[in-house]
Amino acid sequence: MSEIQPLFEVRNITKHFGGLQAVSDVNFTVMSGEILGLIGPNGAGKSTVFNLISGFYPPSSGNVIFKGEDITGRKAHKITELGISRAFQEVTLFMKLSVSENVLSGFHLYYRQGAWKSFLHTPAAKNEENQAKKEVLEILQFMGLSAVKDQLAQNLPHGHQKILGVCIALATHPTLLLLDEPLTGMHPEETEEMMRVIRQIRERGVTIILVEHNINAVMRLCDRIVVLNQGRKIAEGLPQEIRNHKEVIEAYLGTDDDEEDA
Repeated sequence: MSEIQPLFEVRNITKHFGGLQAVSDVNFTVMSGEILGLIGPNGAGKSTVFNLISGFYPPSSGNVIFKGEDITGRKAHKITELGISRAFQEVTLFMKLSVSENVLSGFHLYYRQGAWKSFLHTPAAKNEENQAKKEVLEILQFMGLSAVKDQLAQNLPHGHQKILGVCIALATHPTLLLLDEPLTGMHPEETEEMMRVIRQIRERGVTIILVEHNINAVMRLCDRIVVLNQGRKIAEGLPQEIRNHKEVIEAYLGTDDDEEDA
């Protein structure tokens, strides 16, 4: 019986910025259908890893593998086309456009008709636009935002703006979704709503890598957790294993020696 292959792999990935080594020899895999947590204290290298995965930075060494294909160093838009999409920590919306128009913007990578055909309103372009609008409504319904589809993005509460950012990422039809601190700035009710949304996304067959500072939420959401500290991986395992891991506890809380040196 053949071994099940991971959907996604990071192999010995390293990133230097001049003399600074931000990420050092990091390895992890993600299986299809998983929610993998990527955590660590401030400055651990989490955002750098996300930037390497999504094509914003090329790695100094190492490889990024998706569906068995080496995608190391590819441009961000090419990686999105392959099926890896990212929802950013900072809300990046078109604030003066409606909720529906924001989600529609995520479909531009999948428009098969050329810009000139769209400009001339050819039948094929019209059909594609109508299909995209139908999918926008389906995404908003699924994500619980259909009631505000015509509101301007700037008028949404913070929690709904964060969910809208995820909707835009879903419009690119991802197989793997990168969520960068999706719970930041949320009050408890919004946090619970976003966690429900994340579970629903996974139930629809989308694999997720989650960077998040809310450790209690990570423990409840994630199947496995990878922990970074000072650019290197210090632990990987099930939530309960990570919760009790000595080096992880020290990374977050410090040691007696750290307190004496302070």
